[in-house]
Amino acid sequence: MPLTQQKTRVAPPRVDPIAALRGCFHIMDAWGATADETRIILGAPAERTYYAWRAGNAVRVPPDTLRRIGYVAGIYKALQILYSDPHLADGWVKRPNGAFGGQTPLQRMCASDVTDLAAVRDYLDAARAPWS
Repeated sequence: MPLTQQKTRVAPPRVDPIAALRGCFHIMDAWGATADETRIILGAPAERTYYAWRAGNAVRVPPDTLRRIGYVAGIYKALQILYSDPHLADGWVKRPNGAFGGQTPLQRMCASDVTDLAAVRDYLDAARAPWS
């Protein structure tokens, strides 16, 4: 393949883990999530690690945790698009939903697997498709 036709790989943008965690904690606070729920959503880090992150002392944040934070941010953004009232948007995660077997979306997100976060995100993305 000639040199001019070679594809250059572009590295994904670097995520600031401290800013990502700070944003996630703000979202969890807005949703009224407990520390235990937040820990589960973040991938169940050790309690000591969780509280260090909460204090802004993130030394190392695993890629899985950053992926989970990405889902949380996407869920939050979709809710802000779907609901004009931020209180309704934030309260949605605590209302039972037939799409999740009668569980609240927060309970589904706390099922501990990243695919549960993806399921909530996919549901909201489908709901907001007409506005996209």
